[in-house]
Amino acid sequence: MAYRSLGEFLDALDARGDLLRVRSPVSRDLQITEITQRVLARDGPALLFENVEGCTMPVAMNVLGSTRRIALALGDPSIDATSKRVGELVHLRPPAGFVGAIRDLGGTIAALSTLRSLAPKRVRAGPCQEVEEPTVDLDRLPILKCWPKDGGRTVTFPVVITKDPDTNEPHTGIYRLQQYGRDTLGFHAQLHRIGASNGRKWAARGERMPVAAVIGADPATVFSGLAPVPEGISNFAFAGFLRSEPVELVPARTVDLEVPAQAEIVLEGYVDPTERAIEGPFGDHTGYYSLPEPFPVFHVTHVTHRERAVYLGTVTGRPPTEDGILGKAVERIFLPVIRLILPELVDMNLPLEGLFINVGIVSIRKSYPGQPRKVMHALWGLGQMMFTRYLVIVDADVDVHDLSEVLYRVGLQADPERDFELSRGPVDQLSISNPVPNFGAKIGIDATKKGPEDGFPRPWPEEIRMDDATRQAVDRLIASDSALAPLLRPPKP
Repeated sequence: MAYRSLGEFLDALDARGDLLRVRSPVSRDLQITEITQRVLARDGPALLFENVEGCTMPVAMNVLGSTRRIALALGDPSIDATSKRVGELVHLRPPAGFVGAIRDLGGTIAALSTLRSLAPKRVRAGPCQEVEEPTVDLDRLPILKCWPKDGGRTVTFPVVITKDPDTNEPHTGIYRLQQYGRDTLGFHAQLHRIGASNGRKWAARGERMPVAAVIGADPATVFSGLAPVPEGISNFAFAGFLRSEPVELVPARTVDLEVPAQAEIVLEGYVDPTERAIEGPFGDHTGYYSLPEPFPVFHVTHVTHRERAVYLGTVTGRPPTEDGILGKAVERIFLPVIRLILPELVDMNLPLEGLFINVGIVSIRKSYPGQPRKVMHALWGLGQMMFTRYLVIVDADVDVHDLSEVLYRVGLQADPERDFELSRGPVDQLSISNPVPNFGAKIGIDATKKGPEDGFPRPWPEEIRMDDATRQAVDRLIASDSALAPLLRPPKP
């Protein structure tokens, strides 16, 4: 089922018993963060704070803070089911030869027709414009202060819409917006993001960049805003694919952009390329406060919203956090895309402990010398994988999600002198260990088994494994001896 709005999704969660309505008075400064973090740590429900002190709008939190809710939001029984759909989409490649063309033509045409049907649908009006505020006053919104030393209240979960002035192609991204005043926000589009790239293009023209920030879009559109959708592919079209129904777009009232018609709140305005202000500190996904830095200023010139709007927020910090759960979902859903580029890749794990961006573990079907290094550099050159600081390559039979097994393989099978690949390149703007911002060292670890083809000078030893006959004999013993059975059964996971 496609959820056309945040409200529809919250109603569905409520019906499933996966939404908790908090009616007690709470402060938007720190208290909502603390409650949300405690609930998320227990894999608890989404939250709707109905009585936020000094505000008239309720605040929705932890809405996508579990894989079950993410799968539901995307209309699938599981994240793996969504990944399978993406895999079927990306494997639309040219068929081999005339016979292959005839065989595959029907399915290819049907799939392309489906994609065209899921392109955004333009409408003239929508609920997001039911109310037009006569003046801009951001203090009327329940903007959160998440952590004690944050530089200010911050819009943490907006879908920020910009466009490329050269191609007119729109783009959505999730960029935090720190409140400076009643009508100004910090525009925290990091250096490597498309929103920042669009800003540089507008600046080269000497023109203001039009911006719309949507607070509370439908969940598929929110997810698409943080997904690594390649440049040239519309985030709105991808959201339509995820939810199997086109996203309705309506022209913004005062800027030349289109916004989701079913959204809760829309902030319209501009970024002046000549203006910067200090943004931060901010409690980030690293578990540390990001340092204060100059960022562009988003001048909000117009505000529209639903009559009964719901404010959508999130909290970043040391995992587990909602953005960490979303990061793992992105990893699973986009795995088929990476496999298309690297067919030898079996599985991948971007562990929460590595902040789902700093550490990557990849298993491959190794078939020639140097292949692990080829995979390392290919991944470092692939979208946001360029930010991965530590990349471990293991054999196909290793479970990349079993960190104990991975550490065993690294400690046993990787030689620091010959199996470590040192490199330098772009790093996440929020990374704290690199002395120079945005640029730092990386290391790849080849923890695969080695053989003569790798130039390994001595025989690789054989792993210890019990023979099948003994295992089967013990299975029969367990079945026949009631005293032994409880002791020899595998432990429960």
